[in-house]
Amino acid sequence: ARFAVFPGTFDPITSGHIDIIRRGAAIFERLTVGVARNPGKRKPLFSLDERLEMIRELVQDLDNVDVKSFEGMTVDFVRSMGAKVILRGIRTFGDFEYEFQLALANRSFKGIETVFVMANEENSFISSTLIKEAASLGADISRFVPESVSQRLHEKLANKSNRDTAGLQGEEPNP
Repeated sequence: ARFAVFPGTFDPITSGHIDIIRRGAAIFERLTVGVARNPGKRKPLFSLDERLEMIRELVQDLDNVDVKSFEGMTVDFVRSMGAKVILRGIRTFGDFEYEFQLALANRSFKGIETVFVMANEENSFISSTLIKEAASLGADISRFVPESVSQRLHEKLANKSNRDTAGLQGEEPNP
């Protein structure tokens, strides 16, 4: 069976990610969205459970797509799933250069192939990091993330802001 894994942190999932998932679901018989548990040095804004829940809600109409979390190396997760293909979205030349090197290493060391799908034009500059930053500054992000994600992101940022300012109450300003 043609089976691929689309890995990422999805913090949060964007319309660009959804586009890649939908297009991947049309290409492959089975597609697993692999949500990285520990994405490195940065602490995710959304918990693993929140990210899994958001993605599952957004792909529930796709019968051949499932969503799982993983920890460790992506290629090890792909192999443990029984897949031999990683699906990756490419937005920019910079993405391609980085992904090209990874793809060669994955094929050389682990026998895993990578299939690249170009982002559509309207999503080519969107990243989860950019979305979080724009939302925290009050920008309208509704064109770039599904409505349910936008609502959750604004709630999360409002709660974070309330926690951050709660610690400042009662302190004397510096002269």
